[in-house]
Amino acid sequence: MNTILRTQLSGVARRPSRMLLTGLAVLVASFVVFATVLAQQITERSVLDGLSGTPEAVDLVVRDGAITDKQLAAITALPGVSRTAARTAIGAQFGGQYLNLTADPGSGPLALVTPTEGRYPSAAGEIAVTPRTVQLLGLTVGSTATVDPGTGKKVPLTVVGVVEPPQDFGYDAYAPAGTVTGLVPDPYLQQVDIDLDGGADLDRVSAAVSAIFAGVKQDERPDVATGADVRLAEARSRAAQIDQVFAVVGMFVAIAVAAAGLIAASTFRIVFAQRMRQLALLRAVGAGRGAMFRALAAEGALTGLLTGTVGVLAALAAGHAVPAVLRGFGWKVLGPGLPVLPAIGTVLLAMVISVVAVLAPAISASRVAPLEALRAAAGTGARTGIGALRWAAGLLPLAGAVALAGYVFANLPGPDAENYDAESMLLAVVASGALAFIALIALGPVLVRPVLAVAGWPLRRFGPVGRLAIGGVGGSARRAAAVSVVVALGVTLTAGVLVGGASIRVLGDRELAASAPADFELTGGAGVTLPAGFVEKAKASGELTRVVSYRRIATAKVGQLEDLAVTDLDMAALPRLRDLDVKHGSVDDLGPGKAVLAGYVADLAGLGVGDRVAVTSKGKKAELTVAAVLGDDAPLHTGLLVAPADLTALGVGPAASGVLADAAHDGDSGRTEGLRAMRAVSAGNPDFAVNVLADQRDELNASLTALLAIALGLIGLTVLIAVVGVGATTALSVVERVRESGLLRAIGMSRAGLRAMLTAESGLYGVIGAVLGLLLGVPYAWLAIQAIGVNAPLAIPVWQLAGAFLVLVALTALAGVLPARRAAKVSPVTALGTE
Repeated sequence: MNTILRTQLSGVARRPSRMLLTGLAVLVASFVVFATVLAQQITERSVLDGLSGTPEAVDLVVRDGAITDKQLAAITALPGVSRTAARTAIGAQFGGQYLNLTADPGSGPLALVTPTEGRYPSAAGEIAVTPRTVQLLGLTVGSTATVDPGTGKKVPLTVVGVVEPPQDFGYDAYAPAGTVTGLVPDPYLQQVDIDLDGGADLDRVSAAVSAIFAGVKQDERPDVATGADVRLAEARSRAAQIDQVFAVVGMFVAIAVAAAGLIAASTFRIVFAQRMRQLALLRAVGAGRGAMFRALAAEGALTGLLTGTVGVLAALAAGHAVPAVLRGFGWKVLGPGLPVLPAIGTVLLAMVISVVAVLAPAISASRVAPLEALRAAAGTGARTGIGALRWAAGLLPLAGAVALAGYVFANLPGPDAENYDAESMLLAVVASGALAFIALIALGPVLVRPVLAVAGWPLRRFGPVGRLAIGGVGGSARRAAAVSVVVALGVTLTAGVLVGGASIRVLGDRELAASAPADFELTGGAGVTLPAGFVEKAKASGELTRVVSYRRIATAKVGQLEDLAVTDLDMAALPRLRDLDVKHGSVDDLGPGKAVLAGYVADLAGLGVGDRVAVTSKGKKAELTVAAVLGDDAPLHTGLLVAPADLTALGVGPAASGVLADAAHDGDSGRTEGLRAMRAVSAGNPDFAVNVLADQRDELNASLTALLAIALGLIGLTVLIAVVGVGATTALSVVERVRESGLLRAIGMSRAGLRAMLTAESGLYGVIGAVLGLLLGVPYAWLAIQAIGVNAPLAIPVWQLAGAFLVLVALTALAGVLPARRAAKVSPVTALGTE
């Protein structure tokens, strides 16, 4: 080991805390990377541990072919077969809704469902339903469901029990195989599960089962597989889905790792700047540039080794603690084991990040002239300008980003565009954003002072402390830019998610305004009208509000368009109808002699606002004027919306086709009571069913909320790295500026004032980054939304963005609190005497 390397490493050994502080961002990144590996291991091991859809008792499975009852009997009679379970499913219409009937034995080791109320069906004409089916379809124990299994003949089925299924979609019923196959004229079984006797030969029985199907055509012959293989395939399928999820997570982790590299490069530059006189003295006594560079690079590798190891050990401790805690709450979660290779890979990744991060600072530091030893140490961060090479490195990516964004903008799709390649446009947006961020990294020092001039104006109103904080950040523009661009990356991603989520939510609200304008809908089959008294009974219920009836036909003709649905729904009666996407005109103009057209009808018929349109149905005709054109469907998936008088002119009688209503009270209890009230209106008449339209809204809102929460949580990794970087930068700056702090204290600044100044500087890193992030995030979010091609509007969630801005500034300010407290504790005399 040469003398220079020994000198550098001995300095590291004397102050290991500075090494940890320098590599703190790398430590956090290592923790995040290995914690993600452990989380995937925990998830996959838990999924593979008996979470398949095939019971453990199944030894053989016959599937992927049509199986007859005769073949089932032959399988059951084979020597060594203990029991069999036939699997099949059919769909049936129950009123105006769908009911899925699935075959299951209901008891024993081959059963997939467990009775929780009543009993399992044992005779023909009996079914058991799931809890959610009870809630949504009102099929309680003892009730009768009159269904049409696709034969045109209605069959009564008695509900005798409630079962707990593997999955509950809200339209599921179970019964023995004989009951299910007896509902259709040409029954067949989709699968047979086989449980063997204890001493049976698996291969011999499998061969015997295959022989039963030897005479079946090859393309119709079922496969015979072992239960273990089927369970493994099912588990692997779920594990593959998990892998896809973690692939997305890995993308965000990679962004966080890149952010850690940027922070590490900044902290190394600060540390080397603080040791400028030491490095110059080494150069003065004969150290060559190459030896200096190698010594500093080795220091970076050692930093990566130490911080990577600490991060991996911390993640391993957390990875084994979390499953134990979850098991304490009754969750069946397995531990992650000890993935040695990923652990070694994570430590090596930390070393690579640190070595790459140290390259540029090490090259700059190794070039220091020996005469620097005779000068006062000066941080490189004090340089505010950038050279010609860095200007070129910033302007070229900027030009590429603008060119790509312009290309996407010029090729944005119009309404109902055909053969539009959304994927390539999205990739172009991502590439443009990446180039824009590279330009921001290069040009950041030039942007710091202009942003400070605007964003720092309120802070100047707080007197000398505020002005000194702004001067401290602006005087070290390179350092401020290095930290702020990482904050900007987090804010850019956050702003993109918030703007994109808000825009998609508005699009969803528009579509749901047409398909689900109320909480409930009571209707019959096609062409069935409501009996007299139904509407009045619904309006009289105290559990329902905004009860609106409507009439509807599905036989209208406009030009060459036939079988169009037309309704006379009152547009002013339901608040959610205000969310409809109105492209042209106004729905408020709807009245006698006027019509509102769905977007596809207007496009296909070549009609616009003010045009005259002839609507005909069964020999009746109405001449109408187009009052408005919607973006897509008219309410209730109709093509036209007309006034009641015009629908009457088309030959429609006075009886309502359906009734819409909202729950009178909020919350789940209000929804449940409203649903009971709507069902009471039909008094159990099997020809009418209640659709819970609110479930569509709940499902969309829950999905969007979950996706936003997950995305923001993943982006939080980058934000965490940025906050750690701000804290490390502030802590290192405190060491570097200890004499400056002592001087400020000597001329009268209080400890509280010094703490406030340094904390404000940390907050300003967040302000600069947040401003730059919003300037990048919002436009790119709009461009990405348009590039998807779903015609979503731009919705800017001002309060959410403001909240994200304030949270980021607060977090970066808090990151500087501890270093500021430490600086304020040093006495002025001690500080002024520090080299």
